[in-house]
Order: sequence, then structure tokens, then C-alpha cells
Amino acid sequence: MPRATAPIGEADLHTHSTVSDGTQPPAGLLAEAAGIGLGAIALTDHDSTAGWAEAAAAVPAAGVALIPGMELSTRDGWATVHVLGYLFDPADAELGRETARIRESRLGRAESIVRRIARDYELDWADVLAQASEGATIGRPHIADALVARGHAPDRSAAFDGILHPRNGYTVPHYAPDPVTGVRLIRAAGGVPVLAHPGTRDLVHLMDEPRLAELADAGLFGLEVDHPENREELKPRLRQLAARFGLAVTGSSDTHGAGKPNRLGQHRTPAEVVERIVAEGRGSEPVLP
Repeated sequence: MPRATAPIGEADLHTHSTVSDGTQPPAGLLAEAAGIGLGAIALTDHDSTAGWAEAAAAVPAAGVALIPGMELSTRDGWATVHVLGYLFDPADAELGRETARIRESRLGRAESIVRRIARDYELDWADVLAQASEGATIGRPHIADALVARGHAPDRSAAFDGILHPRNGYTVPHYAPDPVTGVRLIRAAGGVPVLAHPGTRDLVHLMDEPRLAELADAGLFGLEVDHPENREELKPRLRQLAARFGLAVTGSSDTHGAGKPNRLGQHRTPAEVVERIVAEGRGSEPVLP
């Protein structure tokens, strides 16, 4: 399919489907995007491209463009750092090996968390599997949903704030590469990397300038500044950092359907930034209506 020659329009560049921890199938996200007037969405399931084909097949009926993507898990010390990758080659061997390793570690981590929780609460692995679609990357959100189904929490957010909060000692980390490696992997696969929701914590925990400089040197394209979970008081600082390092600013919802309060399209990336991403992506093509 040829690259776009006319602007795609505004896009929500961070969405999750049932392939990872969202509650809508990929096709459902495209249909919802059509209803709110989005020009495009990026499907960015955790460490997986398994939803791309279904989403692409839904483009003609929805009339909404698809930017194939993924949210890559990375780790900076003890901190989890997510890197959004757009328009990379899904068959890239090195990136494929790394995401397979991450998914395997996620699964082992989830099983370990469930064993720990089961010492104190009624919960087993079958409860978690019941909350995930076939082939989904199982993680903490599915455990949260299982806790809700068991009556241990009123909703997913409460489960994360309660039983699944690190202070309670049930959670354990999973394997992930460091952020610089993640950015390089995406670029090597022809993709365009953006640092996801970098302002969700306080200023003390904001990524420092030397680390951000490393990411920029490795090929980071942008910062996801307009995100519902970024702290408002940190957004001006994030814009300053983006300007200093020549990074684009993106906006996204990070919708998970019913799994989070984030609403599709509540934050959007301007058409001109979307076009820059399309121009830089070399590993795969946007799917146009």
C-alpha cells in the first residue's frame, strides 16, 4: 500500500486491545475511532504485534487509518519505562527475540504474583486465564480483573492501588531491556520510538537530562506529553526538554477500554506530527482507508 500523500489527520497514538490488556478487540477500537472523528489510531499493545492484522482488516469499514505500533517494555534500574514504537518491521529478528523474551518473563512474573496473592486471598491461575482473551499477553491487569471478579476489589484501578501495589509485597519485576537498547531496537527495525507517559510521577522521578540525552542520541523521536496520567505541573518541563533535545511532542489516550478511565481520543497528536512519524517509519506502512 502506498504511503499517504495527504494528511491523515489527528491521531490517538497509544491504544490497547484484547491482544494485551485492553477490553476491546482491535477492530472495535477502529470502529470507536470512526465515531469520534479521529483520522487515525496507533495500535500499541504491550510487546506484541498480534493485533495488527485484525486492525488493518477493519480500516476500510471504519474509514480510519491505522498506524501499526507497540508499547515496548524497558527497565531503567528499578523503574519501568515504556517506549512506543511505530511503523517498525514486525518480522525484525532482534526485536522479535526481545519481545518474546519479555512476554515469557511477563507470564512467569504473573504466575509468581498469583502464587503470592493466593497465600492470603482466594485466587488461582484459572481465575486469571478467565480474564484474558486467547493469545493475550497476560500481565498484572488480568490479575487485577481476576481480583475484581473474586470480589477482592471493586475495579481494576482499586486492585492496582490496593493488593497489587508494590508496598504490599506481592508484585515482582519482569525482564526488560534498558530504555536506550529499546530505542535502538525500534530504530534498527525501521520504527519511530516515543517515550510513553514520562510525567506520571513527581519531578524527583522525572527522567534526568543526561539519560534523556542518551535516548535522543540513540534515536528517540518524541515525548508523549499530552497523556491523561502525566502530571499537569510536569507538562511544561516536558515540553522544555522536548525542545532542548529536538524531540516531537505527541498526545494519546492510552485507552484500555473498560480497564481504565482513559477515553479514546481524549488526547491527540496533531496531523503534522503524525505525518512526520509516517515519513520516518521505514519498517512497515500505515494502513489507509
